[in-house]
Amino acid sequence: MTGWWLHLRRCAECGHVGCCDSSPSQHATKHAESSGHPIIQSYEPGEDWFWNYRTQEFADGPELAPPHSHPLDQPVPGPAGHVPQNWQSLLHE
Repeated sequence: MTGWWLHLRRCAECGHVGCCDSSPSQHATKHAESSGHPIIQSYEPGEDWFWNYRTQEFADGPELAPPHSHPLDQPVPGPAGHVPQNWQSLLHE
C-alpha cells in the first residue's frame, strides 16, 4: 500500500482497521457502510472511545482483544515514508 492516514479506527465487530474521516481514503467509514458494522474504536495509543456510525454519537463497546492501538513507534500521520510533505492540506474536515 502506498496510501497514508492521520488516525486509525478499529471495527468492534470484525477487527478491520481503517483510517479516520480526516484521512484521504476514509477507510473506517467505508468499511462501516459496506459491512453494516456501525461501531468502531479508536486505534490510537491511549484512546479507548467508541463511535457509532448509525447514531453519529460516542457509544459503549465491547472489550476488544489486543493489540489496542498501532505500535507506539509508528508515526502519526503514517506510515513512515508514505506521508507527503503537504499532508495537512490534504486532510478532510
